[in-house]
Amino acid sequence: MSEIRFGFIGTGKIAYSSAEELLSHENASLVAAQDLSAKRLGEFADKFAVEERYANADDLFASPNVDAVYIAVPNKYHAPLAIAALKAGKHVMLEKPFAMNATEAEAVVSAAKESGKLFTLGMNQRFREDSQKIRNLATAGKLGEIYYAKAYWFRRSGIPTLGTWFGNKELAGAGAINDIGVHLLDLCLHTIDNFDPVSVSGRTYTKFGNRGLGGGGWGISDKSDAPFDVDDFATALIKMRNGATISLEVSWACHTEKNDKMDVEVFGTEAGASLYPARLYKSDTSTGEYQIVEDVNAPVSMKHSSRFHNFTNAILGTEELAVPAEQALVIQKILDAIAESSSTGKEVTLS
Repeated sequence: MSEIRFGFIGTGKIAYSSAEELLSHENASLVAAQDLSAKRLGEFADKFAVEERYANADDLFASPNVDAVYIAVPNKYHAPLAIAALKAGKHVMLEKPFAMNATEAEAVVSAAKESGKLFTLGMNQRFREDSQKIRNLATAGKLGEIYYAKAYWFRRSGIPTLGTWFGNKELAGAGAINDIGVHLLDLCLHTIDNFDPVSVSGRTYTKFGNRGLGGGGWGISDKSDAPFDVDDFATALIKMRNGATISLEVSWACHTEKNDKMDVEVFGTEAGASLYPARLYKSDTSTGEYQIVEDVNAPVSMKHSSRFHNFTNAILGTEELAVPAEQALVIQKILDAIAESSSTGKEVTLS
């Protein structure tokens, strides 16, 4: 197989940047697309010259011209569509978050194993050059023992378009924590190469979206009368088996100095680091002076910096899959634990 032919399930706003990224790979093509909205489907398919256009996902899965699918739809449908695609013999990249809960996610992992096809989560923050640099330093031991890390993304007014599925628990499962929190949580664990949590304490809040406030401009989904009943702020403390702890804070909307502030910060016994942008913090043993290194010299393993290039290359057998399903499942279990801890007011122990 010299070319991987993709079909897209869902043609919302993120599908456009995803299609451009996919088509920058010389061995990938976009041959089919599906959406429940004929208007969205037509506009997307016309722009990218997609020949096969479907109103029903199963019809796309049945196409012999499709080798792999990218699924970007409301979270409620992630697991069912991923399982159906895998059973139809397609490789699958699923947009984050994994599923509505870990039980659904585990069913997808089982379906992937049974199908023999590749399955991955599209965690795009792992592929940034700055992310790769700091991860490679961390995994090479240059930071020493990593005992603490914090990941945060604060938006002052960044709720995806109010009145759409993003704010509805039945369709989204959760709000800011599922939408942007999952990105930095995944990146944090990936950077320190530690996917072994033992307990989670968390709290979620709904303070702006339910009042019709804090809306941003993201998304082209259809509006509805569905209530806003998900979190627009969340915080968690995650304890790892090796004694390290991770702090996670995320907001779609809150009163804060900067409109959009995000980072992953890592604290080690030999050095510290941050990822947005890549910086290194350490003592110069020869001079005794403290260094803040802004031009970080470190390897970049995947120079394409692209989740679609990685997935395509993995299907072709020329590159290792960067986001294995087992790691994505751990992230889903942490998200579940944050919700449970917030609901019960108690720390949740993970097996």
